[in-house]
Amino acid sequence: MRTGQKLSPRGRVSLIDTAAAAERATQRGRGAVSNQTGRFERETRFAFDDGWDTIEQDAVRIETLLMPETARTIITFNRSPDISFDRSINPYRGCEHGCIYCFARPTHSYQGLSAGLDFESRLFYKSNAVELLEQTLSRPRYVCRPVALGINTDAFQPVERTQQATRRILEVLAAHNHPVTLLTKSALIQRDIDLLAPMAMKGLVRTGVSITTLDRTLSRKMEPRAATPQRRLETVRALSEAGIPVTVMTAPIIPALNDHEIEALLEAAAAHGATGAGYVLLRLPYEIKDLFHEWLVQHVPDRAAKVINMMRDMRGGKDYDANWHERMRGRGPVAELIAQRFARAAKRFGLKNTRPPLRTDLFAPPVQPGGQMALDL
Repeated sequence: MRTGQKLSPRGRVSLIDTAAAAERATQRGRGAVSNQTGRFERETRFAFDDGWDTIEQDAVRIETLLMPETARTIITFNRSPDISFDRSINPYRGCEHGCIYCFARPTHSYQGLSAGLDFESRLFYKSNAVELLEQTLSRPRYVCRPVALGINTDAFQPVERTQQATRRILEVLAAHNHPVTLLTKSALIQRDIDLLAPMAMKGLVRTGVSITTLDRTLSRKMEPRAATPQRRLETVRALSEAGIPVTVMTAPIIPALNDHEIEALLEAAAAHGATGAGYVLLRLPYEIKDLFHEWLVQHVPDRAAKVINMMRDMRGGKDYDANWHERMRGRGPVAELIAQRFARAAKRFGLKNTRPPLRTDLFAPPVQPGGQMALDL
């Protein structure tokens, strides 16, 4: 349980090399194998045998801890040229789904926490989200554009069942005809069809369901607390039948692990009512590379070296390349083959990669108490 790269950061690795990434500690129902130290910490923690044979004992079960935080802003703006939105709202920090590949894991390091088990067990919610959102939308200089809800971490993760932070945000957006896009791997989004269906009729909402694999066993290992693949397909059907546009994201695509499922995933998505599809190649920034290597050795040791080598072939010999446009797709022959296969399968099953724009002309800003618009500070 230490910080930093265990494997050589460049070049090819062997099965003997990948064995060096193994960790002893495991937590049933969690994605990360360890709780490695965050990259900003001065001290590094790692397990070792002190002679009392306690290292072989099962780790104490980690319970989920949900903590409130008072946010200063609610909408995060970005200028990234390779994503389709310029603003997002994230009701939660950390995610109990525990997806080992989650690109948001390194953000927990800014809290002095680990991107490993801490990320999926020590969660934060924005207790003042509704008030901040209404204030932001009422500012005279606010320009309405679609807001992506739950992009950094899943807005419909398990704690949302009782917390309902996402539900309350959706109620504000619906009340003021503000366009919104959602991406989730949870069936809980069906709870909010009563809000989303009327918004869809006005051209105010698009939804996306992330389906990484159709293999229930693999899904349980990679995304231990997310909905099963079949439940996600049922969610696609429920949204589609309610008149809500649904795109399926086959993300991430991981060579030698789930890339062989591209065609089957898209066929199943189309059969359940999806109208669009997209994909993202596995991304391994910062702490994720080490966490993912540990996971590979724990769950698919025979393929660990092959997966790492193929990923590096698509990232210029490294675990990750953050260059715009390439970070989502990679480069090289294997990356090109994946892109071609995906495009052909999407065309065959009638799934589009372009989506009609959402309406912004219906937006009606909130009016603050006293009939005044909020000061644009």
